[in-house]
Parts: sequence; structure tokens; C-alpha cells
Amino acid sequence: MDTDKFIKLLMADLQPVRPLRPPWARAALWLGLALPCVAAVVWSKLMMVDPSQVSADLRFMLEQLATLATALTAAVAAFCSVIPGFDRRVLLVPLAPLGLWLASVGHGCVQDWLRLGADGLAIRPDWDCLPMATIIGIVPAVSIVAMLRQGAPLYPRLTLALAALAVASIANFGLQFAHVRDASIMVLAWHLGAAAVLSALGGWLGERVLGWRPDRSLVP
Repeated sequence: MDTDKFIKLLMADLQPVRPLRPPWARAALWLGLALPCVAAVVWSKLMMVDPSQVSADLRFMLEQLATLATALTAAVAAFCSVIPGFDRRVLLVPLAPLGLWLASVGHGCVQDWLRLGADGLAIRPDWDCLPMATIIGIVPAVSIVAMLRQGAPLYPRLTLALAALAVASIANFGLQFAHVRDASIMVLAWHLGAAAVLSALGGWLGERVLGWRPDRSLVP
């Protein structure tokens, strides 16, 4: 193809492009959409929680802050990953709050074991939370996928794994208010376990959900 003709073809029907907001701003917007949905689903449970009791439980507050920080940093990392040439060091940021979350729950497991013995580490089925967890995750999941598809998900497996971690974390943040008195082993097995499974599932489905191909129609 003639170079001049190719340039004219590229310039034809050009439309102004609005750049995406910075990753942190998009993550904050997503969190602003997700939190009201989470609150709406667990509102009845929130009304049953004694604020003074919760605020006095420093370990619970630490776990909730770590969970929320994991959701936010994982979302920021996911939105960074759809920008070509992003700094890959940002992918390590969610590990800090995730590690704090895991350490806090692990410490709770040790405390329950010292206080209750083997009964403190007993894992029981908790299928009653599955419908609530599913409902909580719908809006955050759909919204973050739609927002990620506006970028260039060149690494769809990684991007969706981070997005799944963000969604699982925000869902766990809400579910914890329904399980304030639960043993820590239950949180470790069902909440953190579910976050790990969802992240792995997101990595597996990444190419199907976020498969992105550049438009090659103008390439000679």
C-alpha cells in the first residue's frame, strides 16, 4: 500500500479519544459503586451489630481494614495492568494488605486454639452465606469487568485474577459483619479460601472474559 494513501486512511473519520482516568481514580470509583451495594445486601446484619462492641474488637477492625485495603490495592493493580507499559512493581502492592489480613486471621486461629482447644479449629459447613456472597459480588464483578474492558488487557489472566481478588475481598468485607463472632478458622477456610479460589478461577477465565485483540483492519 502507498504510504501517503495509508496515512490518509488512518486520518479518515478520526474521532476524539477521551483518555481513561488514572488507575487509582478508577479504583476509587469502583469502590464507591461497590460499597453501597455491599451495605444494601448486609444492611439487616449491620443493624444487629453493636458498634461499641465492634470498635472495641481491635483484631476485627484490623481484619476489616486489611480486607478493604486488599480490595482497593488489587483493583488499582488490575486497572494498572490494562495500561500498556505499566510498572509491574504495582502488582506487588496488594500483597502487603493481603499478608496483614492473613496474619491477623492466623493469629486469631492460634488464640482460638489456645482458648478452646481442638474445638477452636473445627471447620463446619457455612453454605448459608453462599447466596448472600453471590448477591454481594454481582455488581462489583460486573462493574469492574466493564471498566477493565475499556483499557487494553494485554495480560487478561493476570488482570482478571487481580479483579477477582478485589471482588472477593469487598464481598468478604461485607460478610464479616454477619460473622463477627465466628471462629477465625471459619474466616480462614471460607472467606480467605474463597478469595483464593476466585482469584485462581479469574486467572483461568481471563482470556475468555477479557480477551483483547487490537484492531488490525487498518494494517496493510
